[in-house]
Amino acid sequence: MPGPTTKYVEGIVALPYYDLPASLATELVDAGLHPKQVYADVVAAITEDLPGDDVTSWATIPASDTAVADFVARQDGVVCGLAIAELVFRYVLGNDVSVVRHAGDGAHVKRGDVLMTVTGGTALLLTAERTALNYACHVSGVATATAAWVSVLSGTSARVRDTRKTIPHFRSLEKYAVRCGGGVNHRRDLSDQALVKDNHVLAAGGVVPAYELIKARYPDVPVQVEVTTLEQLKELLEIGVDQILLDNMTNEQMAEAVAITDGRAKLEASGGLTLERAAEVAATGVDFIAVGALTHSAKVMDIAMDLRA
Repeated sequence: MPGPTTKYVEGIVALPYYDLPASLATELVDAGLHPKQVYADVVAAITEDLPGDDVTSWATIPASDTAVADFVARQDGVVCGLAIAELVFRYVLGNDVSVVRHAGDGAHVKRGDVLMTVTGGTALLLTAERTALNYACHVSGVATATAAWVSVLSGTSARVRDTRKTIPHFRSLEKYAVRCGGGVNHRRDLSDQALVKDNHVLAAGGVVPAYELIKARYPDVPVQVEVTTLEQLKELLEIGVDQILLDNMTNEQMAEAVAITDGRAKLEASGGLTLERAAEVAATGVDFIAVGALTHSAKVMDIAMDLRA
C-alpha cells in the first residue's frame, strides 16, 4: 500500500494521505472502509487518467480561474460515494478546495437534486470531474439497485444479500453501497466464511464430507453449504449445518425446504433470481435472497457535474 507521500502527478496538488481532513478519514472508517486503501485506489485512478497533462482543460482555462460546480442527480435514486468523490477533489486540488455535501450516503434523491457543491480552480475541477463521477455514479447505481430489491421485499422476512461477484478493487465500496441501499452483505472474502459450492461438493465426494473437512481444518469459521436437492438439505440438517444455500430451486421446492428445515438453519435462495420474481421467492419463507446482479450488473446512477455560470 502506498505511504503518506504517494507518487506525485505533475500539475496537480497530489495531497498526501496524512494531509486529508481527519473528519473525512473518520467518515470512511465509520462506513466500514479502510481510508488508506481508498486513498491508494483514488491515487491509482487519477494516475491512470493523468499520466501526463490534462491537455484539454489546462490549455483552455487559465490556472488562476476559479469556479463553483454542483453534482446534480439526473435521475431518482439512492446516493452513495460522495465521500470518495470528495477525496478525489481533495487529492487533485488540495485542502483549499471547498466541498459542501447536500445529501448523505443512503439518501433517496430526486432528479434535479444538488448532491454536492465543489469550489476551486476551474481547470483542476474538470481534471478531477470524471474520476469523481466514476466513483459516485457506480456505487450510487449499486445502492439504487439494492433499494429496488429492498422495496419489493418490504413486508416479508427475506433480506436481499450480495455476493463476491464484484469489480476487482471495488468490493469494499460496492458492499458499502449495498448497505446504503438497505441490503445485507454476504462474506467479504474467501477467508472470513466458507461457502461450499457444487465443485467443492464434487471434489470432496458429497455435501457432508465437504462440510466436515472444512470444520475439521477451520473449526471456528462459519460454513454455508449449497444444495440442489432436498435430499442434500436433509443430510446437512441431520449433522447440524446452520447455513444452507438453495441453488436454482423452484418456488415449490424452496417452500418445501423451508418446511423441512423448520427454523433449524438459515436458508438463502440463489440462482438467476430477478426483481420480478423476488416477492414470490420471499413468500416461500427463505431468510435471504442472493443477488449477484446488485454488483456485477448494476446500472450506474446518472449524476452530472455542472459548472455554475
